Amino acid sequence: MEETLWDSANKLRGTVESSEYKHVVLALIFLKFSSDKFEERRKELIAEGKEKYLEMDAFYTMKNVFFLEEISRWTYIITRSKQDDIALIIDSALHLVEKKNPSLKGALPDNYFSRLNMDVSKLAALLDTINNIDTLKDEGQDIVGRVYEYFLSKFALAEGKGKGEFYTPKSIVNLIAEMIEPFKGKIYDPACGSGGMFVQSMKFIKNHSGNTKDISIYGQEYTATTYKLAKMNLAIRGISGNLGDVPADTFGKDQHKDLKADYIMANPPFNQKDWRASDELTDDPRWNGYETPPKSNANYAWILNMVSKLSQNGVAGFILANGALSGGGEEYKIRRQLIENNLVEAIVILPRNMFYTTDISVTLWILNQNKSEHKVELPKETRNYRMREEEILFMDLRQEGEPFEKKFTQFNEEHIQKFAATYHDWQQNTDFESIAEYCYGATKAEVIAKDYSLVPSKYIEFVNRDENIDFDSKMQGLQNEFRGLLKQEEQSKTDLLKVFKELGYEL
Repeated sequence: MEETLWDSANKLRGTVESSEYKHVVLALIFLKFSSDKFEERRKELIAEGKEKYLEMDAFYTMKNVFFLEEISRWTYIITRSKQDDIALIIDSALHLVEKKNPSLKGALPDNYFSRLNMDVSKLAALLDTINNIDTLKDEGQDIVGRVYEYFLSKFALAEGKGKGEFYTPKSIVNLIAEMIEPFKGKIYDPACGSGGMFVQSMKFIKNHSGNTKDISIYGQEYTATTYKLAKMNLAIRGISGNLGDVPADTFGKDQHKDLKADYIMANPPFNQKDWRASDELTDDPRWNGYETPPKSNANYAWILNMVSKLSQNGVAGFILANGALSGGGEEYKIRRQLIENNLVEAIVILPRNMFYTTDISVTLWILNQNKSEHKVELPKETRNYRMREEEILFMDLRQEGEPFEKKFTQFNEEHIQKFAATYHDWQQNTDFESIAEYCYGATKAEVIAKDYSLVPSKYIEFVNRDENIDFDSKMQGLQNEFRGLLKQEEQSKTDLLKVFKELGYEL
């Protein structure tokens, strides 16, 4: 079914950019799902002898079902799928759904289908394919959620490097969830993309027999189209959340100023440049006694934004580029203070090629406001983590994972459980041992001795490494050698042009 849908979506190519047609497909899937739920509720009301309430929205919203006017229902759309004005019909349906359901404000594409000027026959073929999805067939399998997630990942793959920032690969999100265990309280994502962190948090709770009503969701997203994707993603799954009133820059317009979150899960943009003007945000309360992050790179601005949002016992798990582990200047001062304040709990290097937008290796950071004693309530037990307050766990997962889509890497469930178990064993001081080329628990004194560097390879033992090699010097030598080769190449070009010129030829 997923592959058939993808083939149908691909037929839109040529008239619609790949970055555009994800909104086309996902909006139609949303309409089909909403309509199926509406019709299911409608039948329930008829069975209960409540025919007179069939057109009253309160009898649908009370069951977390969106009320649909007749022209917004799938049956109305599909019976007109071959008409020349089908794009306008779909736009009108989406507009009315959003108007009748306040919780969808800002979620659905506005006048989108008409503007794209799509080929009617290709759009009709896509509608026919989506019409074959039985969204209610198996509620336990979360059919629509799976299709939505599949499309988000496929679109991210299709858009490739420099695009697709709306999606964090599922296995990375699952790893964060299993490690920080977002079980009860407020969850925040300051760069929420299409909402994947929230979806996996809810799945984590369900998988551990918890109650999703114990969680409140807060997020923010800058890109308007991605903001709509997130709102649709949550709506499809029946998840309510506060993503701010409008799409907005987290730094320039913080829509959750007073939030204190129990869990933060995030994958903010890597190495974001010029995120503020020189004279802006220099005394922002989110820096809270730390240095003002440099305007040339937002990595530490994201970190301090998250630190400022943590509750007294809050835990944050987020992804950053590896350069944040050892930067100088203001970044060094902020990192040193984070370590001195015992906020850094774990640093986990991930394999290359896990992201669809970049092939670099990245880092999972875990910050904890209360490393000395952090309680996590689970349904059948209460874990009392008495952690080594002045230690940091370093993990290197670069040799882990399995191939995915030929050129990418992902973690399977066994990988994720293994990594999470290592982290929790270290937290509880049970059965933890430092393992060469995998993990090491470093004391604060060791980290200070390394001048507050958080690069895992400075702490984890590598048994195949010649300890007598000074790698910094080695890399400097290679750099000089490469620079020399480039100069030789340039000189060769100059000499060759000179020879041709002497022969009377101009290149």
